[in-house]
Amino acid sequence: MTTINSVNGPISSSDLGFTLMHEHVMISVSGLYDHYPDLLGAGREEKAIAALKKAKSEGVDTIVDATTFDLGRNPQLLAQVARASGINIINTTGWWLDFPRHLFGVSASQMAKEFIRDITEGFRGTDIKAGIIKCAADFENVTPELEVMARAAARTHVETGLPLMVHSYPTGQVARQQIKIFREEGVDLTRVKIDHSNDTTDIEYLKWILDQGCYLGLDRYPGQLVSPHMRTVTLKNLIDAGYGDRLCPSHDCICLAIMKENPDGSMPEEHEYARHNPHQYLYIKKEVIPDLKEMGVSDAQIQTLFVDNPRRFFEG
Repeated sequence: MTTINSVNGPISSSDLGFTLMHEHVMISVSGLYDHYPDLLGAGREEKAIAALKKAKSEGVDTIVDATTFDLGRNPQLLAQVARASGINIINTTGWWLDFPRHLFGVSASQMAKEFIRDITEGFRGTDIKAGIIKCAADFENVTPELEVMARAAARTHVETGLPLMVHSYPTGQVARQQIKIFREEGVDLTRVKIDHSNDTTDIEYLKWILDQGCYLGLDRYPGQLVSPHMRTVTLKNLIDAGYGDRLCPSHDCICLAIMKENPDGSMPEEHEYARHNPHQYLYIKKEVIPDLKEMGVSDAQIQTLFVDNPRRFFEG
């Protein structure tokens, strides 16, 4: 067993239960929740608590919240929502794609020190500690700026032993570049999860990633670039090919986001991301698992995907 930092304190890896490995309670921009919260709509906290309470009532035990500083991370909000809903939330340090000009020239080692502090001491102004590390790449390459963040994330992993979740673009096969960087930095590739991998049906590319030792985050349900059914076909094909012990399906669900006025000045009832996934954190429970069972996937294999694989990924 391994101890994992959740937003409400350490938990045992044995207590993760049914885990969704790439989700969001909120995305916005850094500081927006504190300074311009009305842009996120009314009843913000209540909406998030209700969504996660419903998920908990239907068997979801843990989510990994992939919201970094540049995506508007708010650890106190996550702690409040976790306490009220009963769901474990594991939050991340690291960086997504938004690289502000004033960070140009900052070194990977400088950023790694900040990320390590998020893990060992807590996010600034709180005692809430990160439980996982994140980095990202742009559409078809790792830009020089994002390479700094990738190397910082890699060095944070080497120093702390925490696993890496990696925002990637499979259509550009950018994981090939990301994995090269991780190798150069001495990362244990069995502690790396390459996310958004079901935005492609290119099985050979996905097998290549798995053959390097990485996990796959198949976490864009229901998604847009590939149909939900074909995402599940890809998942089933990978299980049949013997890779079921390193696959982590999830949604990349966003509960709270900026509400944007309609052309007539009225406000929509929901933000743009919610329109694509009305089931929120339960789409997999309601749609994907029944489809997998129809395809012949056993209850034991489903347990592997959502309970055993997340636990093993964190335990290393």
